[in-house]
Amino acid sequence: MDDVEKAILISFDESGAIDSELKSQAVNFCQQIKETPSVCRLCIEKLCFCKLVQVQFWCLQTLHEVLRVKYGSMNLEEKNFIRKSVFSMACLESIDDKICTIWESPAFIKNKLAQVLVTLIYFEYPLIWSSVFVDFLPHLSKGTVVIDIFSRLLNALDDELVSMDYPRTPEELAVAGRVKDAMRQQCVPQIVRAWYDIVSTYRNSDPEICTTVFDCMSRYISWIDIGLIVNDAFIPLLFELILVDGISEQLRAAAAGCVFAVVSKRMDAYAKLSLLKRLEMTRVFGLISDDNDSELVSSVAALVTGYALEILECSKRVNSEDAKIRYDPMYRNNLDILDKIGMEEEDRMVESRKDLFVLLRNVGRVAPEVTQIFIRNSFASAIASSSDRNVEEVEAALSLLYALGESMTDEAMRVGTGLLSELVTNLLSTRFPCHSNRLVALIYLETITRYMKFVQENTQYIPLVLAAFLDERGIHHPNIYVSRRASYLFMRVVKLLKSKLVPFIETILQSLQDIVARFTSMNLTSKEPAGSEDGAYIFEFSQAIGLLIGMEDVPLEKQSDYLSSLLTPLCQQVEAMLMNAKRLNPEDSPLKIANIQQIIVAINALSKGFSERLVTASRPAIGHMFKQTLDVLLQILVVFPKVEPLRTKVLSFIHRMVDTLGASVFPYLPKALEQLLAESEPKEMVGFLLLLNQLICKFSTLVHDILEEVFPAIAGRVLSAIQSIVDSSGPEANTEEIREVQELQKTLFTFLHVITTHDLSSVFLSPRSRDFLTAIMQLLLHTSCHHKDIITRKACVQIFIRLIKDWCARPYGEEKVPGFQSFMIETFATNCCLHSVLDKSFEFGDANTLVLFGEIVLAQKVMYEKFGDDFLVHLVSKGFPSAHCPRNLAEQYCQKLKGSDIKALRSFYQKLIEDLRLQQNGSLVFR
Repeated sequence: MDDVEKAILISFDESGAIDSELKSQAVNFCQQIKETPSVCRLCIEKLCFCKLVQVQFWCLQTLHEVLRVKYGSMNLEEKNFIRKSVFSMACLESIDDKICTIWESPAFIKNKLAQVLVTLIYFEYPLIWSSVFVDFLPHLSKGTVVIDIFSRLLNALDDELVSMDYPRTPEELAVAGRVKDAMRQQCVPQIVRAWYDIVSTYRNSDPEICTTVFDCMSRYISWIDIGLIVNDAFIPLLFELILVDGISEQLRAAAAGCVFAVVSKRMDAYAKLSLLKRLEMTRVFGLISDDNDSELVSSVAALVTGYALEILECSKRVNSEDAKIRYDPMYRNNLDILDKIGMEEEDRMVESRKDLFVLLRNVGRVAPEVTQIFIRNSFASAIASSSDRNVEEVEAALSLLYALGESMTDEAMRVGTGLLSELVTNLLSTRFPCHSNRLVALIYLETITRYMKFVQENTQYIPLVLAAFLDERGIHHPNIYVSRRASYLFMRVVKLLKSKLVPFIETILQSLQDIVARFTSMNLTSKEPAGSEDGAYIFEFSQAIGLLIGMEDVPLEKQSDYLSSLLTPLCQQVEAMLMNAKRLNPEDSPLKIANIQQIIVAINALSKGFSERLVTASRPAIGHMFKQTLDVLLQILVVFPKVEPLRTKVLSFIHRMVDTLGASVFPYLPKALEQLLAESEPKEMVGFLLLLNQLICKFSTLVHDILEEVFPAIAGRVLSAIQSIVDSSGPEANTEEIREVQELQKTLFTFLHVITTHDLSSVFLSPRSRDFLTAIMQLLLHTSCHHKDIITRKACVQIFIRLIKDWCARPYGEEKVPGFQSFMIETFATNCCLHSVLDKSFEFGDANTLVLFGEIVLAQKVMYEKFGDDFLVHLVSKGFPSAHCPRNLAEQYCQKLKGSDIKALRSFYQKLIEDLRLQQNGSLVFR
């Protein structure tokens, strides 16, 4: 024992056996040592070699004091030494080949070590010692000794700096904020994960260390992300430990303490209520009656009391803000007519309700019965409210019921748990005095639609649903916006209920007689709206009717009668207007055209209810009606060849008939395609090509003759449009025209891709199409090399791959297209497969580009299989030399190409291209 150790022991002696003067001298001697520049190194040395707890405590206390007082004046070397040494002690690491055994010391020594670490953290985290916590975590695998010290460190950090239970200076508050922010960003999730892993690992073998961890964890829950604890992993673990018998009561109490910390966390009232509901605290209530004197029961009692207080406080705060979900009556008229003020108020309310309804949905999921009772009472209160607030009360109650429906799973909706049956019955059977109000009517219909999964399983409610949609509450509502929305929602109801509505079809059509009459005798006047909303209304109403009458469950005779009663008057109107087209007053022409448009929209939507199988196989008579209708509507293209809106609508109907009539539509296609192609501008040509794509994808080679007939005209028209834009490019070019032609060009590539991938490439070789072959090949080549859209480039490469397979026999076979093989070898292989990928714009880091590269490699493989050595000879003798590729690498490439491993070829070629790029930049020299 040296003088320093003796002096420390004497200074700490409290037995009274030491002479007071000697003790005073020892204290002074120790104080003098503290003032020496080397005191920190002395303390570290003593901590490594001396096991006397008095000496260990004095050394740690001295380090703590020196750091607090002199940290700013210390040199960098001394700070680094202290930091490394203290951290090594905590992690059981050696210091100058000596393991410090401080972990064998009493708890107060380990607490003092933690205090020294916290002092370093105070000055150095996160700016200087940013990795302290992250560096500590791997050492936890050494076992409970390091886990214990780490927990003491976190506890000391809370006591010394973070906790608000102690008075803090402004500087300390600032440092605490800095440390917490850095920990949240850097390491809190990892620490929480470590807590979870430790408890999961040691819950049975060492409950004491688990208790330590939970006690530490409960301190931090107040300021870390609550989602790290309240999740499907940690909460079940905590409750399992609270509820399980046969383990340490201290551990169970500590787990309860963590849940109490969760319950006590300061949060927004709405989010807090949702969190409290998720905890399902009723599971622990039974523990309180077991043993009132135990630590566990005391902890659980504190938890339950805290839970109840938080519930009451949050409920009070939420209830005080209930004005938030009701409109102010002063805006009632504005909202009903939906003027500017009304629209602003509606937008404000949607935003205001957002968080509240999220809360309601969350609570509804975890406590459905309580939520349903609350909404039932709200509903009853709204019905009984005074007339001056009835509109707003009813609208709010319906909105709550709608939000509840959003919280329910499909299964819960179908089963109808709790009070759902009562709520739906009240909803459907109640007649509100304020039903004429726009807001009430809309939310009423939306809410009924939300609960249709329940009605689907409880068909006794169907008559009530139909009544709501078909009377003045729905489609017959006096407000046009309500009736239009009702048509859309009714269409959704029909889609969902389907065959369950067959017994009600007569009732439905009778109720809609006046609407159907208007629908089948369309006659827009200049005073009536004819915008997109009106078109959508007609579309939705027609689709709903089509879905109803188009089901196979409807008897054939009735189905024919229903469809005929709709199609016949509509077609007659079109025929009449077409016959009188030449005598039209110029002022009436737009209205008549608008009428025809609406009729086509209606017929198109109506046809959506009829399947191809029904109209072609089981009930061809229905198909015949649609063929007659198609014949009538195709006349529109003859009479109004240049009216783009009508051409577009007819095109849409042809699309629909391709899906509905199947192959039986073929006789009508030549005439239709001829008329559509005759007057097509670039914008219309896009739609025309999309129709051909549909035909090819549906019928494949069956459309060969049709395609062969129209392809030359398409190629000439499109290539001319592309060239005209190239010729007119300049600052004064029409940007809208350019955009349309670019869209047409993109659609052309898709069209060519669809042709080649459906075994129709022979169309390119017909006598009338061969004139365009060279131009198409050059366009495809340029696009595959230079187009800015990688997906388009990939499509063009895939087109070439298919053409090679279609037009080229195996090596030395007959050449189907003279010059094509030499074009692919000399031009495509060099420009696309080599030089385009050497360009720095070809980014291997991009996922789409890698897919394109894979297609380029595949193209080379296919060329070798079809062209044999001719391809390799050209590539080695001319292609690779043009890129300054060494011959040995070119020969290695040939070997890879001859092999069967496409992945190996792709990897080699990518590495080769990357090396050639480096060579071009001068950063790599091949030897």
